[in-house]
This record gives sequence, C-alpha cells and structure tokens, in this order.
Amino acid sequence: MGMASDYHLRWVRVRVPATSANIGPGFDSMGIALDLWNEFTLTLDRSRRGVHVTIEGEGADTLPRDATHLALATLFEDLAAHGLAIPEGVHLHSRNEVPAASGLGSSSSAVVAGLLMGAALIKAHAEGRAIRAHEVELGRVLSRAVELEGHGDNVTPAIFGGLQVVYTHGDHYRNRAIPIPPTKVVVCVPDYAYLTTDARAALPKLISHADAVFNIGHAMLVAEALRSQDDALLADAMRDSLHEPYRIPAIPGASAARASALHAGAIAVCLSGAGPGLMAFARRDHDRIGEAMAAAFRSEGLTSRYWVLSATVGGARLEIG
Repeated sequence: MGMASDYHLRWVRVRVPATSANIGPGFDSMGIALDLWNEFTLTLDRSRRGVHVTIEGEGADTLPRDATHLALATLFEDLAAHGLAIPEGVHLHSRNEVPAASGLGSSSSAVVAGLLMGAALIKAHAEGRAIRAHEVELGRVLSRAVELEGHGDNVTPAIFGGLQVVYTHGDHYRNRAIPIPPTKVVVCVPDYAYLTTDARAALPKLISHADAVFNIGHAMLVAEALRSQDDALLADAMRDSLHEPYRIPAIPGASAARASALHAGAIAVCLSGAGPGLMAFARRDHDRIGEAMAAAFRSEGLTSRYWVLSATVGGARLEIG
C-alpha cells in the first residue's frame, strides 16, 4: 500500500459536532451543527504495531474495533489515494456523545474525522515536518467529504459549524454560512432501526415541478426565519414535499410525536436528517416538548431518548501533537 512513510506526528485529535441535515424543506442542501460532540484521537506508535481501537460512550458495544471503524477506513483510504502507507502502529480512541443511526450525523462525524486526520498526515508527510492545525486545508476536506457522503448537508456544518447551505458550482462544492442568533432545539430519537439506505429507498425517483417549486420557496423562508428569529414564519415555512411525506410514515410514532411536540409548545418540527429522530425548534419548555415526543413514541411501543441542544457556531476542532 505504497512506500513506508514517516508522518512526523505523534497524535491527532479531532472533535466533531452532531449535525441535523435537511431541516424540513432544505433537502440535501441545508444543515446545522449542534452542541453534542464525538472526539477521535489518533496516536501513532511504532512500538505497538497493528491497528487498535477503543471506544467509550455511544456505540461502545456495537461499533467496530478494527480497521473497519469508519474513521480509520476513511483515513486509510485517503492515505492510499496519495500513495502513502498505513502507519506501522495505529491507535484510535473514540469518545462518542452522538448516538449512531439517529439522524444526528454520527457517520458524518467519523468521515470528517478520518479526512481531517488524513489531511494532517498527508500535509506533514509532504512538508517533511510536524505541522500545525491551521495548515490543514479545509476546502479539500469538504470536497472529499461531500464526495464520500453524496451530499453535503451533514459534513459541511460538521466541518464549519453553524447553519450551512451547500451547493455545487460545476464540479466543485461550495458552502455559505447563514449567521443565526442563539438557537435551541429538542431532538428525540426513537429506538428504531431506520437506516439511511432505507430512507433513501423510500424516496420517489421523480418529483413534480410543483413540489420542487414548493420546496424552493419554503427552504429559503426557513433560512430567513432562523436568521431573523421570526417564529411565525418558521412555523409556516417548515413544510416539505420531497422527503418527509415518504419517510415519516415509515417511522412508528413519528407523526404523533411531531403533533405532540407542537401541542407542547414547539414552533416547528422536522425530521433530523433522514430520521428516525425528530428535531423541534422552541424558545421554552424544551423538556416538556421532549417528554411529549417520548410519550408519543412510547404509545407505539418504542423507547426513545431526547436531547436539548444549542446550535453551535464552531465546527470540527483539530489538534496536532
């Protein structure tokens, strides 16, 4: 797998925020970073050959503890693409707060972490010296992350933080942050296996012109409502015709949970990413809203958990030693 390499680094640590993509009508183009973090620490130690993975927190009992761990698989693929060898001794420690398969960007956090680690190692190898975190080129990381994910509404806020809109310009991916005031949401995640592959398969192959026009207008107004803190506009604009009508019915209790959240005081509710989690925007009564959603899922025989989260301005944080 390429020539033996000296990467000039002892360790790389990446913290990546949870993200919620789509945000109702912003299908595959709008996402927000939330103050819930996964932390990945890569240590290079030739005295301890092989690949070693330790995990604490979310997914500790289910995520792989070998080279198939998504962060390592992404890192190793990136190194191979540059003709570089896997370091002789690799230890990855993952400390997870973001639940897996929840609609909160857990897999995107691992992809972003792997690419940031890879970017650091590739840069250090090319320079022939230890580097600092600010020398890592985030534009390349974004392009590669969107290429791997197929869309950028999770990885873009994971890298840069805040509310992000991502779009293509020719063969390039571009993003624009939309500054918003402090925002707090409730995310309720049922214990229900709804894989992203299933969520994608639920979508129609073709959409009508009317549905496209409907979503364009509503997505622009959702962004404006969040920017201007116009709660009435947010409540009116958070409507979607492209994915939620096909996905919400496939998640037991989701329709009832959305209605319960609104009844409990939420301004607007949407799927978090492709689901199965729901995200409710609110100014107050966040726990009441979370408990109402949990009760609705419980009525369908599903346990669930909820988090009260603030939108975070900062994105992924990289440290190098």
